[in-house]
This record gives sequence, C-alpha cells and structure tokens, in this order.
Amino acid sequence: MRLHALDTPGVLADITRILSQAGINIDAILQKPAHKVGQVPIIILTLPVVESQMNLAIAQIEQLTAITDKVVRIRLDELA
Repeated sequence: MRLHALDTPGVLADITRILSQAGINIDAILQKPAHKVGQVPIIILTLPVVESQMNLAIAQIEQLTAITDKVVRIRLDELA
C-alpha cells in the first residue's frame, strides 16, 4: 500500500499497530523523501492477507489525523 503522512513522530508506530491488530504481517516498509514540506510518502509491502482484514486496516489508517490522503492499495496477484 502507498500512503502520504505528516512527518511527525509516532505516525509509523500507529500504522504498524493497526496492521498488527488486523493480523497483517509486514514484509517491508519504505519511507521516501518528502514531496511536500512536512509530508512523506510511505510504501508498505505485506505478506499475503485476507482482503477483509486489509479493508479494515486501511479504513482505520485513513482515520488517523496524520494521514493526508487516501491509502492506495496495490494488489499482487499470483499467476498459477
């Protein structure tokens, strides 16, 4: 998922807490340099997860005051 957040202490902790409570395991996190002053893009890769768990987590993340835009979900589908 990709999201934009205010560059303040504790934001990443709030996001990871929400993911943990939803039973979502994180594979990798990348915080890019700020595009706008005080706002940073964050990319989070997760291990495979049930969609309803991700929907719940995204809804809670979007309610955080430090999140400045909608969370963009990028799905990874396996071809088998």
